[in-house]
Amino acid sequence: MIGVGSLGQHHARILAGLAEARLVAVVDRDRGRAEEVAARHRVAALGDIRDLPRDLEAVSVAVPTVDHGEVTETCLLRGLAVLVEKPMAASLAAAGSMVATATRTGRPLFVGHTERFNPVVRAVAPRLRAPRFIEAHRLGVFTARSTDVDVVLDLMIHDLDLILSLVPSEVKTIDSVGVNALTDKVDIANARVRFANGCVANVTASRISTERVRKLRIFEPDSYLSLDYADQAAVAYTLRRPAGGRPEIVREEVPVDREEPLRVELRSFLRCVRGEEAPAVTAEEGLRALRVAFRVLAQIAGE
Repeated sequence: MIGVGSLGQHHARILAGLAEARLVAVVDRDRGRAEEVAARHRVAALGDIRDLPRDLEAVSVAVPTVDHGEVTETCLLRGLAVLVEKPMAASLAAAGSMVATATRTGRPLFVGHTERFNPVVRAVAPRLRAPRFIEAHRLGVFTARSTDVDVVLDLMIHDLDLILSLVPSEVKTIDSVGVNALTDKVDIANARVRFANGCVANVTASRISTERVRKLRIFEPDSYLSLDYADQAAVAYTLRRPAGGRPEIVREEVPVDREEPLRVELRSFLRCVRGEEAPAVTAEEGLRALRVAFRVLAQIAGE
């Protein structure tokens, strides 16, 4: 586990408890932090990726975004499978280089868009036929974490990636707006994404809210789905037209087998490492989400 800050420590916790893998070391340039997390799981504490043991098969990377490219490529060139947290990189050039290195080395590169593994998303996805309008709200209370990137790369990219996976069409236009409220980067943003097939997604992300909200609404002809990522709950509303009767709206709670999304993601990554399945979020998909995120930011900046 490379990087054991606020998110990486949870990777380490889960990996240490999975029967499918053996956690052998944690790495952090803050040596004290590395030793603290390593002690919890009785593994080696390292201060530099150059000190990684030779008998590894895979690494999970949760270092600051600006370091994703260098760390990921170094590990790929060592022949390791890599799970890198989102956003994939701090620039499109770095992300493109990561994809090229993964292709050249033939090693799996898996991007950690955790919401794809949320059980409520997986329960709802098979029900979707032709989304026409999608509305996403991802609001968080301000913390100093992840202020090295804009809220678009920190929070909104979760929903952008998921929406791109649900809508089988290319992005046609984007209209976006953002505000620098508490930091020198965009802290609240809204993007209206129009796809070539006519579907429209309205996506809002904020890290200066007074409450934590993680919701997605999907509208289709004669149906509507409401998801709460955090509660892992979903409700479906369907318009039914009985023969000879009056149309009626039927409400149904969608069954969800609740589980920690990060745990689902890490298990999927391990199956990928063992060659049992293809990456659930490929490097190319991570790059695609990043491209859309940068288009949102470019428009906010007036470019």
